[in-house]
Amino acid sequence: MFQFITKKILVGVASLFGVLTMVFMLFNLLPGDPAQMMLGQNQNEEQLAVVRKKYGFDRPIFEQYLLFLNDVSPISIHSKIKDDYSFFNVKYEGVTLSLGQYELALKKPYLRESFQKTGKKVSEVIAETFPNTLILALVAITIAMVIGCLLGILGAINKGNIWDAIIQLVSTIGVSVPSFFSAIIIAWLFGFVWYKYTGLNMSGNLYELDDFGEGSVLKLKNLILPSVVLGIRPLAVVSQLMRNSLLEVLDQEYIRTARAKGLNQFQVVWKHALKNALNPVVTAVSGWFASMLAGAVFVEYIFGWNGIGKELVNALNVSDLPIVMGIVLLIALVFIVINIFVDILYLILDPKIRHQI
Repeated sequence: MFQFITKKILVGVASLFGVLTMVFMLFNLLPGDPAQMMLGQNQNEEQLAVVRKKYGFDRPIFEQYLLFLNDVSPISIHSKIKDDYSFFNVKYEGVTLSLGQYELALKKPYLRESFQKTGKKVSEVIAETFPNTLILALVAITIAMVIGCLLGILGAINKGNIWDAIIQLVSTIGVSVPSFFSAIIIAWLFGFVWYKYTGLNMSGNLYELDDFGEGSVLKLKNLILPSVVLGIRPLAVVSQLMRNSLLEVLDQEYIRTARAKGLNQFQVVWKHALKNALNPVVTAVSGWFASMLAGAVFVEYIFGWNGIGKELVNALNVSDLPIVMGIVLLIALVFIVINIFVDILYLILDPKIRHQI
């Protein structure tokens, strides 16, 4: 298993390196001067020259690429000479090891600074918004997983009757309705029309300023509507996958043997069938969860949720390329980590996969 996990991690690192390269090349082919984007309208040639030299915008594209890799890598090298005009003249904060006129630094990845939010690091912007998206995604995927599995099990047990038909109809509607449409409808109904009964707001963030403006207050009720909307489509998918997978498992020989031993329906499903039916569900849930962490753009915008998806759209609107690049790299990392975790989870759930390694 150790070799399997090591191989997956190495493949993930190689994939992340490919994404790094593609992101850098893509955004450096876009028209526009990054120095002018940072300084805005109030700039002169001297100021532009200073910014270009500080961030390496005046260097050849290959040198800029090496600088970019040096910045985002957790192990980097920099020069001790302040005015050294080499590849590595950026001073990093971290544990350093002296190598002559250079130092090797063990540091946090440096994603550079925002063009529009003067002096603010991209890592700070991500740290402010990503936890909100993470909480929203966790609640939404929990709703989808729990309710979806229960509906799938109920549909499989009651195959062909009215309950099965209702569950399939609801699942089909849930997966067919776009998130932005269901978000608008649910926000309008529960946050406006039925507000006096629900007490829920049409928009709001996890933390809001109190009435006296002296601090932020936790508003868990603002989490209800966006998490429900975000969980509708994966819930429908999980329900269908759980039903179909469980029906296939219940038709196996060992299930018939279990029933012949006198086990009731609950024991057959819970002890024997459910674990083997979860593989396709885990695959679907992992993909949906990674997509949610990438930012539920429409849902976050409609409900005013200060998450990573909303921040990404704002950065694209104002051409804040460092924030866009940082978020894209974060999204790639999230997908890679979740895929590795799912592969390990397969080993736990399915003994056949363990024997094949």
